[in-house]
This record gives sequence, C-alpha cells and structure tokens, in this order.
Amino acid sequence: MFKPKLFTVLPELTREQLGRDIVSGILVGIVALPLAIAFAIASGVSPEKGLISAVVGGFLISLLGGSRVQIGGPTGAFIVILYGIVQQYGVNGLMIATIMAGVILLIMGFSQLGSLIKFIPYPVIVGFTSGIAIIIFSSEVKDFLGLQMASVPADFIEKWAAYFKALPTASPETIMVGAAALMIIIFWPRISRKIPGPLIALIVTTLAVRMLHLPVDTIETRFGDISASIPAPSFPSLDIATIRHLIMPATTIAMLGAIEALLSAVVADGMIGARHKSNMELVAEGVANIVSPLFGGIPVTGAIARTATNVKNGGRTPIAGIVHALTLLAIMLLFGSWAKLIPMPTLAAILIVVAWNMSEHHVFRQLLKSPKSDVAVLLTTFGLTVIFDLTIAIEVGMLLSVILFMKRMASMSNVGVITSELKDAEDEDDPNAIVTRSIPDGVDVFEISGPFFFGAASKFKDAMHVVGKAPSIRILRMRKVMSIDATGLNMLRELVKDCRKSGTKLILSGVHAQPLFAMQQYGLADEIGEENIFGNIDDALDHARKMLGLPAQGRPEGFVASVEREKKNKAGSIIL
Repeated sequence: MFKPKLFTVLPELTREQLGRDIVSGILVGIVALPLAIAFAIASGVSPEKGLISAVVGGFLISLLGGSRVQIGGPTGAFIVILYGIVQQYGVNGLMIATIMAGVILLIMGFSQLGSLIKFIPYPVIVGFTSGIAIIIFSSEVKDFLGLQMASVPADFIEKWAAYFKALPTASPETIMVGAAALMIIIFWPRISRKIPGPLIALIVTTLAVRMLHLPVDTIETRFGDISASIPAPSFPSLDIATIRHLIMPATTIAMLGAIEALLSAVVADGMIGARHKSNMELVAEGVANIVSPLFGGIPVTGAIARTATNVKNGGRTPIAGIVHALTLLAIMLLFGSWAKLIPMPTLAAILIVVAWNMSEHHVFRQLLKSPKSDVAVLLTTFGLTVIFDLTIAIEVGMLLSVILFMKRMASMSNVGVITSELKDAEDEDDPNAIVTRSIPDGVDVFEISGPFFFGAASKFKDAMHVVGKAPSIRILRMRKVMSIDATGLNMLRELVKDCRKSGTKLILSGVHAQPLFAMQQYGLADEIGEENIFGNIDDALDHARKMLGLPAQGRPEGFVASVEREKKNKAGSIIL
C-alpha cells in the first residue's frame, strides 16, 4: 500500500516507453512554466517561488506518489487561501501553514483516509472550485485593466466597488496587451496543441512590450529582479501563537490538496486504465508540502490539466513527472532571469483562463437541476467561498459532506461496491483490465471509478478540451458504476452532446441494470443508441472495430462477465 508507484513500474519499463516519458515530461514542463509563475504572483509571493514549488514539489510527488502519471505543482485552487495567509501572517506564516498542511496530509495517508476523499459529494467540490474561480477572476481585474490603485480590498463586494471607482485610471496599453494574450490563449489550440497557448502568449506579449516600449507593468517593475537559482533550505521561525492561528488555514490547504490530487488521479486512472494508490498519493503530497517551503516554495498538489497533458503525450510512468520537474529546473537556471520582462496583464490573462476552466459553469447549471438537498449544498459552499471565507466554506462543506455521505450510505444497498471503493490496492488480477486488450487506433477508453465519484467524467471531458484531438470513438466503461443519480445522468448527457459536437462516436460498456434502466427512463439510451450499449469491454471493442472497418477479435478465452445479466447468460447475446 505504501510502496511508491515508481518502484512498482520500473521492472516493466521498456526503452520505447522511457523515450515517450522523457518527451512527455519535457512538453509538460513547458506547459507548467507560465502557470507556476502566474499562480505564485496571484498567491501574493514572488514569481520564482512558483517555479521552485513546481520543481521541488513536482519531483517529490512523482518520485513518491501512488499514480503512474500524476503531475504535481502549484494550482489555482490554493490562490485564495494563500493570498489571505500572506496578507495576514507574511511569507513566514505561509511556510508554517504549508508544512502543517504537509503533516496533515501525511497523517491522512498513513491513516488510510485516501479512499474516503472520493465520497465527498460532487456539489461540495463544484461549490468550492466555482467560488474559487470567481475570486481568482476578481483578483486579476486590476492587472488586466492596469488600474491605478494603492491597494485592493480583500472583501469581494468592497473589491468590486473599488474597481468601479478606479475604472477611469485604466491603461489602454495594458488592456491591449491583456486582450492580445487572452485571444492567443483562446485561439492558439486551433493551430497547435503541442505547444501551449499560454507560453506563446507570454513570448509574443513580452516581445511586443519590450520592442514597442509600452508603458505596461512587468514582473521587474513590480518585484524587481527574480532569482534564477534554488536557495539553500531554511526552516521558518516558529511561535505557538502563529501555529494556533494557522491550524484551520493549514487544514484547508490539506483538504484542497487532497481533493484535487485524488480527483486528478482518478481522472488519470480512467484515461490509462490503471488504478492509483490513494493513500500513497497523500503521503507523497504530504512530503512535497513539507519539503517545498523549506526551499521557499508554496503548496503543491496534483494538477488535472497538466496530468491530462502528460497522458495525451504518451507519459505512462512517474519518470515523465520527474523529467517535467527537471525541465522546469533547467529553464529556471538558464532563462529564469528573463522572466522579469513578462507583462503583468499577460499573467492576468493566463489566470482569467484558468478561472474560466475552474468555474465549471456547465456543471454548476446542471447541478441546479439536481435534488433540492444537492442544490442547497452547492449554493451554500459557493456563497460561503465567495462572500465570506474559504476556511469557513471548507468547514461547513465538510460538515455537509458527512451528512450527505451518511444519507447516501443509508440508501445504498450494495455494500460490496462501497467496500471495493474503500480498498487502496491495485487490481493486479483483474481479468478485464484494459491493458490486456488491444485498443484500435482512433479509440479512447475511459473508465468511471465508482458511483460516488461520477464528477470524474466531467473533469475528464474538461481535460479533453485542453489537450489532444478528439478520438473517432470513445468507449466509456461503467462496470464499477452500480448506480447513477440525476447528477450523473446530467453529466452523461453533457458528454453525449460533447461527443456529438466533436464527431466522436460514444460507446458504453459494462453497463449494469440500474444505470441502464435509469438511462432508458431519462431518454439517454435512445440518444446514445441501444446498439452502442454493451455489458462488457470486449463486445464494445468489437463494435468499435466494426465501425472502423476492422475485423472483430471476439471475447478472449476465459472470458469473465462484468454484469449480472451476462453471468446468467454467458453464451447468449446481450439483452437490453
């Protein structure tokens, strides 16, 4: 359980896979560069601290983590809480809070609480992330418009009142640079997805400001020179009073880090057909957050978009994550001093796009159609996050999570499913593992892991918007989804619409009785086409081969049924 994934995959590593991991790691390192700088500045610290965090934290998460492909580093989820800590307790207080969060994550991992994270209701997670997205966007208005303000109020309402008051001081040159960066980030993926749009925006706008001598704030004018080296480790000064005040903020950092890391790991599992060790992942997150601040870094966790980029570029072992960290280190040492020329509105544009992706506006709207209890949880966590304080939102959100968890456990009759989801072991003897099947070119297979974590499907869909070309056929495995509710059905309908827009054919496999009946009642079975719904992965793959004009391979020898109706009728056809 506590053996890092790196050491379990090394014996099976081939030279070809090593090459793919190295290439993927380099590409992800380039993607992570502008994000690490932007997240650091938005958190209230100097830009090099973001790079240090991505290097040190990203290296340790890949070295010690429980996922094959997880990429670690600073993320947007931390910005709100970190900025508040820096304003109130300074950088030293942030270092203490980060180390405390790392200790909490270690305790969670060694106490084997990793598997319980996935039972946090999705409305709670969406409420947090959507609220954080609104706050991140609000924090970037000043730099995007070039407003002349002595200070920006921390309170959400007061902040916007101050913005409107300072609107006449907006800088046309700053708006022009920010708008240009925003357009490049939005439209560059139509040209190439291999080279990240934020990097292109950063290079183009930096050159434009430099060559045209535009009166636009840069990192240099705001922070001065930035260090192009990693400092020697140092321990923060401690006092009991500060530690006492930082207990709740540190807990908030730990909870956000755990939720985002394990959500990212589950999405990655579905993309590569593997299973991560959730408790080992939390231990790695804990170690990374203890060590990172010793070098001046900020909190780190698993990053969904960077992890998806790793998968789509061929990364399949933690070596890709290690190479990503080394790539960032090389960039920092060789070109770090040039980073001071980056315009502030460009970084604001990058974070505005991050906030938009985090907002999950489509999921938010869908959840408003859910049962009243889910809507109440969603709006409560969202409102508390935006209007009051993220720490309070975490406290109330976790309380609501416990209440809803107990309610759902009481109504859930399949104890076996719950038990299997609580286990933290790999499916070593899984006869239906996707790695034992031949996947035709143009076909993607994604697996939903458990009935209570259907939010992974939404995250997967969002990640696919960021990286990679849409496949010809996408197979969604549902063998572990014993039940589905209105939220899950809404997510699935959105995925169906998304596939239709991109010209991707959707096939479902391993569909159990309750989800199948629910889809028929909801009208989804007709939208997908009952001819595209199967009880096992082998029939689904043969259907995909038929659509591609390839010969069928049939069920393998020793075929093991995935659903009850097949266990009763192995030799017969699938009856829907």
